[in-house]
Amino acid sequence: MTDQFLEIEDPAPDADAESIIGQVLEIINTAKSMPLSSSVIVSREDVVALLQSALDRLPDELRQARWLLREREEFLAERSKEADALMEDVRAQAEHMVQRTEIVRQANSVAQRILDDANDEARTMRHEAEDFCDQKLAGMEIVLDRLTRTVQSGRSRLAAAPVVEPETTPAARTEEDGFFDQDLS
Repeated sequence: MTDQFLEIEDPAPDADAESIIGQVLEIINTAKSMPLSSSVIVSREDVVALLQSALDRLPDELRQARWLLREREEFLAERSKEADALMEDVRAQAEHMVQRTEIVRQANSVAQRILDDANDEARTMRHEAEDFCDQKLAGMEIVLDRLTRTVQSGRSRLAAAPVVEPETTPAARTEEDGFFDQDLS
C-alpha cells in the first residue's frame, strides 16, 4: 500500500457487522484529501473487503435472532406439552375422584395457573427476542443511514467540481493540426 492510503486492518473474527461498517466510516472520514479537491483517496479493495466482511457477518446475527425465536417456540411447545400432560393428569384424577369436586377445582386452577404462567413467560420471551432483533436492526439502520449520507455527500462533491480542460494555444499546436495557416480555419 502506498503512503497516500490509510493502513486498513482486517476486522477481528468476532467483530459484528455494525463495528465493521463503523470502521469503514472511520476510514472514509479520516482519508486524505486529493490535492486541490474535496474528494478523498481510499483503497477501493480494502473498503469493499470490509463491507463484504460485514455482509458475511449479517447472517450470523440473523441466525442468532432465529435461534432465539426457535428457542422460544421450543419453550412454548414444551410448556404446552407440560400443560397438556398436567391437564390429562387432572382429568384422570377428576374421573377417579368425582366425589371430591373441590380437589378437581383446585387441580384445574393449578393447571390454569401453570398454563397462564407459561403463556406469560412465552410472551415475555417473544418480546425480548423482538426487542433484540429491533435493536440490532435499528443499529444497522443508523450505520447504513450514515454510510448513505457519506456516500451521497461524496457524490455531490464530485458532481460539484467541474473539470476544466486546458485550452490549446497556437504555440502548442502540433504538426497534426495542419502545416499551413489555411488548414487552421
